[in-house]
Amino acid sequence: MTAAEQTARPDALIARVLEGGRLARGEAPALWEAPLTQLGAAAQALRMKKVPARTVTYLVDRNINYTNACVTVCKFCAFYRYPGNADVYVRTKDEIGRKIEELLAIGGTRILMQGGHNPDLGLPWHEDLLRWIRASFPTLDIDAFSPSEIDHIARIENLPVETVLARLAEAGLTGLPGGGAEILDDEVRDWISPLKQKTDGWLSVMRGAQALGLATSATMVIGFGETLVHRLNHLERLRRLQDEALSTHGNGFTSFIAWTMQLEHNDLGKAVARRGHKPSGAHTYLKHLALCRLYLDNIAHVSASWPTQGEGVAQVALGFGADDFGSTMMEENVVSASGAMECAKTVEAIRRQIRQAGFEPVQRDTRYRRVEVPRAPAGSTALLHAAGLKI
Repeated sequence: MTAAEQTARPDALIARVLEGGRLARGEAPALWEAPLTQLGAAAQALRMKKVPARTVTYLVDRNINYTNACVTVCKFCAFYRYPGNADVYVRTKDEIGRKIEELLAIGGTRILMQGGHNPDLGLPWHEDLLRWIRASFPTLDIDAFSPSEIDHIARIENLPVETVLARLAEAGLTGLPGGGAEILDDEVRDWISPLKQKTDGWLSVMRGAQALGLATSATMVIGFGETLVHRLNHLERLRRLQDEALSTHGNGFTSFIAWTMQLEHNDLGKAVARRGHKPSGAHTYLKHLALCRLYLDNIAHVSASWPTQGEGVAQVALGFGADDFGSTMMEENVVSASGAMECAKTVEAIRRQIRQAGFEPVQRDTRYRRVEVPRAPAGSTALLHAAGLKI
């Protein structure tokens, strides 16, 4: 065996990464061929170096979809309705306010507000909504409007993305969620979402948000029929942007989360099947999660995805490099429309599942700071039922 072949062996690559070395783009395919258990153990060892405490964090939040109108018609989305459809909605301030009040009643600290690419909602509408939320609920973290939504608003207003971001931040925006990334490779994007912003556009919006000091997260969705090359292109682009952000202003992605595409109730599922691709299962998800932890060496926190994988696989993911169990997702309409397994959890359920996996649960905020908040008062069970949470 040559010296080059020896260094490309999974055990040699893993040893180097655990000693602080960086996995090169061309080395990742060899690591992908490692057995699942070996890859998982390596990812967990690196996790314990990056986040050494025997704790797992979680966030108490609520997703609020302020509109379902969208002109981008992504093949994988079963949530959107084209403008003019009888089912199109735009949430009123009263509706959004009631949802936030239900969240605060159980100790929630953040809303994740996203919608479609609604051509009738310009920048002033979004600014007005943010100012109202900030004035009405001053302690709340507002992570809203994914990069593709920011791009859409900028196009409507014929303004630079940087201007749109600055105005939204001034109005009260505190963070930009990582939605809309899917696979950051235009060969995949041109197939699954040809009208959506391209890879460079997504990265550019995140770059602008980070420069303004907004909290940002990185996401990835697998299972479109993409290749390992496509996935590694995605990871490499995230890692490069994170290097740039940390060296420039110290404000990069707070976390990374990956999940498998839900294909049960959308047009893409049939197209993927026709191409001969099978849905990504637990084995692929866990192996991918472990590889992501090893590759994204400059992103501290990696989250498990219980809504798409189920609580059992998510608990296993806590031994495959994940140090976060995600959030209560008091309301979720987008992924669940395509067939997600679960849609909401109580705080108690999340804490119990973390403990069952062998870790101590710790509530956090968007920036992974520990949160100490009063629990829901006695008699709040009816409120949780009304909000659609499992007891």
